[in-house]
Amino acid sequence: MPTGFYTDRHVLVVGGFGFIGLNLTQQLARLGAHVTVVTRALDQHRAAVADLEPLGVRALEGDLRDPHAMHTALAGQAVVFNLAGQSGALRSMEDPWTDLDVNCRGNLVLLEAIRTTASAPKLVFVSSRLAYGQGGASAVGEDRPADPLCVHAVHKVAAEQYLKIYSRLYGVTFTAARLTNPYGPGQPRERTAYGVVNRLIHLALSGESLPIYGDGGQRRDYIHIDDAVQALLSLGETSASNGRVYNVGSGTGTPLVDMARTITSIVGGGRLEFVPWPPLVERIDTGDFVANVSKIRRDVGWEPRISLVEGLERTVAFYRAHAA
Repeated sequence: MPTGFYTDRHVLVVGGFGFIGLNLTQQLARLGAHVTVVTRALDQHRAAVADLEPLGVRALEGDLRDPHAMHTALAGQAVVFNLAGQSGALRSMEDPWTDLDVNCRGNLVLLEAIRTTASAPKLVFVSSRLAYGQGGASAVGEDRPADPLCVHAVHKVAAEQYLKIYSRLYGVTFTAARLTNPYGPGQPRERTAYGVVNRLIHLALSGESLPIYGDGGQRRDYIHIDDAVQALLSLGETSASNGRVYNVGSGTGTPLVDMARTITSIVGGGRLEFVPWPPLVERIDTGDFVANVSKIRRDVGWEPRISLVEGLERTVAFYRAHAA
């Protein structure tokens, strides 16, 4: 658990108004960090900016692919969390060019800016469990070779390789977190390209059907956003994580259909609807996936604390309390 490491420390969150980024930014501000958020379009996040201003959070407009914007934002920063990028496995197959431009060129722009920044910040890069490709019956450890099934995963792996090259050649300090399936407060209802848990919660709260591909038997590793944020903070703080890649997940596999049934039980509404797999989605699906989190537990001292049932209850309560 982070202690006073972030107090009075200058921290940059690139993509700090997305689902993960906003939760991370809020926690950094609570820990007393001097937080700067870079976002591509400030107008889309005026409400969040207004909420964070009293906490001392500074918001800048800038694209990850803009060298000048990245150089400006990096000045004086001690730690950089990079959560910016194009998300969604299916979206990457439908629009591979944007995924390439944002997730590869954008990360190179950021690394070039860090390489020439006097403050030499540590970079925490949020990668994805999709890097592994197919999961399987056993929990997947970091020693499993990457075998991506979609363009998005290829680009995540490429970004990890950029990090290793810039570390070896230029001394850039980094760590990478291969995140599983985060859920929890803060993901808008209209966000459907990823974040299946939050999407199903929104549907259940509206009394709608929850679409389940196939029989829903595919196991997934769902991690509550609070646990995910604590993992990222711990990776940013701990020098033992430097130069390494870590799984960040719950370490527990739950069939999708069981997760969905738990949601309808907690909400007291919604209904499961079993639907055929869309052909392309089925071809790039990873099957069962559970992360082995023993490495981050050993090196960093982090471990997940929030069970799936508790996390779902918290998330449902949040959206009910914030319903319009």
